[in-house]
Amino acid sequence: MSFNTDKQTVEELNLLGKFRQGSVYHLFNEVKTRGGEQLLDQMFRNPLTDAESINQRSRIFQFFQQSTLGFSFDVQQLNIMREYLDAGSGRNAISTTLIIFTQKLLSKLTRDERYKKSVQGLQATIVTLNRCHGILEVLQQLKSPLANRVNQLLQLLSDKQLEKFRTIDIYADITVTTLAQYDHLLKSRFQSEMDDLLQFIYELDLYIAVSQVARKKGFTYARALPPDLNVLKASRLAHPCIDKAIGNDIHMSEAQNVIFLTGANMAGKSTLMKSIGIGLYLAHIGFPVAAETFEFSVREGMYSSINVADNIGLGYSHFYAEVVRVKQAADAASSGKRLLLMFDELFKGTNVKDAYDGTLAVSEAFAEYQDCLFIVSTHIIEVGEALKGTENIQFRYMPTIMDGVRPRYTYILEEGITEDRQGMLIIRNEGILDMLKN
Repeated sequence: MSFNTDKQTVEELNLLGKFRQGSVYHLFNEVKTRGGEQLLDQMFRNPLTDAESINQRSRIFQFFQQSTLGFSFDVQQLNIMREYLDAGSGRNAISTTLIIFTQKLLSKLTRDERYKKSVQGLQATIVTLNRCHGILEVLQQLKSPLANRVNQLLQLLSDKQLEKFRTIDIYADITVTTLAQYDHLLKSRFQSEMDDLLQFIYELDLYIAVSQVARKKGFTYARALPPDLNVLKASRLAHPCIDKAIGNDIHMSEAQNVIFLTGANMAGKSTLMKSIGIGLYLAHIGFPVAAETFEFSVREGMYSSINVADNIGLGYSHFYAEVVRVKQAADAASSGKRLLLMFDELFKGTNVKDAYDGTLAVSEAFAEYQDCLFIVSTHIIEVGEALKGTENIQFRYMPTIMDGVRPRYTYILEEGITEDRQGMLIIRNEGILDMLKN
């Protein structure tokens, strides 16, 4: 089973984007190595759908957050080691010796730097293996969740040949024979083991970087539950990329699997929906979430319709693009998958009467799919009144408080349906009508 989503949802929630300011990926991208960044990208693109695997990954991040371990490896040395190990293989000891001897000779006669790079590569490998041995011993003492992996790598580094290799003085001259011997050893006998060790270092980079973000931001870790429980419960859930964001409590279950959300423009409806979607996505990759507590039943996917735009190339109007999006969501829900689906301001691209009828009909239809969780927001509060007889719909709103003639927003979710209608008041406050009259 895989976690299904699409490009529109990813873009609306601003999940990916290495260089995209404000993206969730950018928030966590504090890794120091290229390998760590590749792992970060891989995790972000492949959410987990097994509760135990999710909880296990969360436990690892939580361990590093509590241990406050830093990344003690030299990134430049890691890059040199990687290039050195990738530069050919030492399958034959005699041929390796001849190649290195030739490289040394050419380095004296010409500007050939291959011999120099081989020496630097060996030195970088010695430094990296010793630092790795040190942090492995610390992890073993701290009884980390990576115990099996740690013990395997410690056993590898206790090999007599590698132990002898790690004692080489990197500041002393290294003979051609010694260089060839260990070049052959590392690139032939221990080739896959060196790759595994570097991979472990990249994983450490990722675990430490993500846990440091969590510590700095005050994030916590979600608890994954089996899919059939159909629960999404969070306290003080906020948008992770907004500083000092106000958190809200959310509780959805099979008995109340639909949130009907109302509120004025700028009251925070869209941000709340994005917070829920981002929180659920991060929870599925085992990452820390911007909440005080968070538990969820594993979903099979997530779809949103928050910033639907027209499509000139396909000849779609804004309204028709909305209809197509709802159709895609309906198709996903009717497939029997357990999903989270979010719709912000359904059918705002058409007249009020059609928007009322469409929002009412779609909300009632979605409510019947109780294996899925739905959030529907609208300005048309009359739809909420018509839906009050549907037991599995819960009504929530984002309030507006008037300070004289100026609206103020609490961004705190409340129970019920809003009565706020401040559109014309805001228009008057901005002086638009006076400007047009003058």
